[in-house]
Amino acid sequence: LLEKAKAKTGLPIVTEIMDISQLPLFDNVDVIQVGARNMQNFELLKALGKVNKPILLKRGLAGTIKELLMSAEYIIASGNENVILCERGIRTYESSYTRNTLDLSCVPLLHNMTHLPVVVDPSHATGISRMVKPMAMAAAACGADGLIIEVHNNPPCALCDGAQSLTPEQFAEVAQRVNE
Repeated sequence: LLEKAKAKTGLPIVTEIMDISQLPLFDNVDVIQVGARNMQNFELLKALGKVNKPILLKRGLAGTIKELLMSAEYIIASGNENVILCERGIRTYESSYTRNTLDLSCVPLLHNMTHLPVVVDPSHATGISRMVKPMAMAAAACGADGLIIEVHNNPPCALCDGAQSLTPEQFAEVAQRVNE
């Protein structure tokens, strides 16, 4: 389905790998995403270091900045310098009102510590669609190199992540605001 969408729209494919055994399925993928749960799957990270594709590395929900950078180092040390770091929220004491706490302080900090691009995922961080716009704007203001935002044409009917998804119209408004 992703390949059909790419053929029709020209949009690149970014999708998450869960296991080394899936690597052959990623030949036509433009960017391989390592999800938060695999940030410290060192065998996977080393294997991705041998791939000639950009790797989007999401920070684990309990991962420190140092651990994120060390995970990126596993990929880089294995030969792939095309790593994109992603802040997607960390677990804190707050558990009633947001999914995670978006640590935007890490964006300028990571820019000072490394040459790697840093993107922010306000959708997964908050888990609440009405919070995506202000957090996306804050991420842009603190220097994020890009944003990952969930979009669905009918969020209440989405099979997953509907509560954090924006409609295409809402996304257009967010994109306009962060590009001002």
